[in-house]
Amino acid sequence: MKRFFAVFLILFAAPALAQNLSSADKDAINAQIRAYILENPEIIVEAMQVLEQREQNAQANADRDLVASMRGPLEDDGYSLIAGNPDGDVTLIEFLDYRCGYCKQAHDGVKALIASDPNIKFIIKEFPILGPESTFASRAAMATLKQGADAYLKFNDAMMRHRGNLDQSTVMRIAGEIGVDQAQLAEDIQDPQIAANIRKTYSLARRLDISGTPAFIIGDTVVRGFLPYDSLKEIVEEQRERG
Repeated sequence: MKRFFAVFLILFAAPALAQNLSSADKDAINAQIRAYILENPEIIVEAMQVLEQREQNAQANADRDLVASMRGPLEDDGYSLIAGNPDGDVTLIEFLDYRCGYCKQAHDGVKALIASDPNIKFIIKEFPILGPESTFASRAAMATLKQGADAYLKFNDAMMRHRGNLDQSTVMRIAGEIGVDQAQLAEDIQDPQIAANIRKTYSLARRLDISGTPAFIIGDTVVRGFLPYDSLKEIVEEQRERG
């Protein structure tokens, strides 16, 4: 804190105080400031770290307010899968895209966390942002939900483990391989409400400043990007401790 006060004094207070000084005095002060910084360049790094932490804290506070104001559509939109423990004390929401490599990378960690922690309420938000193949895959996933939560989770798992293109024939083949009724799926995909629900998720993501996948909301914390198992678990535990 003392070092940061010195940085503030040198960079901000001193120049302001020097406004009423003569040119010679100003030059002398500026020379002293320059000499101090050159002798102690680490103070610039320290000041930037303080600034960065303040910005992070401000973003976290803004995110908490956003999540609180949108808790209804986030946790009970009427169409997103709710898995884990519906009455869990911590809610984990994932925005995902089946063509997203980082989503696939996060998948096993998310599954392991849900399996190991019986008090997590887990919600999947279909958020296809990587083109038409992503959109069709998410529409198919939402259509499988009409055949039950188990069918959806099996489909979600199979899609996340698939490597390669996800054209329509591949998506339908994967669905058949896990036991989904393909004829029923082909019919349900056409339901215009599915496309409308995906648009609602887009709108929700925009309000949360989520533009990429994966993105996680853990309690009242928003994480825009990939997290490994250990980091997910740590945030869940922090949320639980905060109550």
